[in-house]
Amino acid sequence: MRNLFGIALFALFTASLTACSVRVNAPRRTAVKAKPLPPGQAKKITGEKSARRHAPGHNK
Repeated sequence: MRNLFGIALFALFTASLTACSVRVNAPRRTAVKAKPLPPGQAKKITGEKSARRHAPGHNK
């Protein structure tokens, strides 16, 4: 009888611990739009001497 009471008490204690769960809702991260590089920075990356090819409105 004592052993059965101990098992029942242990099962009740275990069930009470497993019923407690912590949920963490992390905020969703939104994708950040990549900004276009300035013409001078693009010139440095490509190694060109002029930034004309990288300027968006330059058609010469």
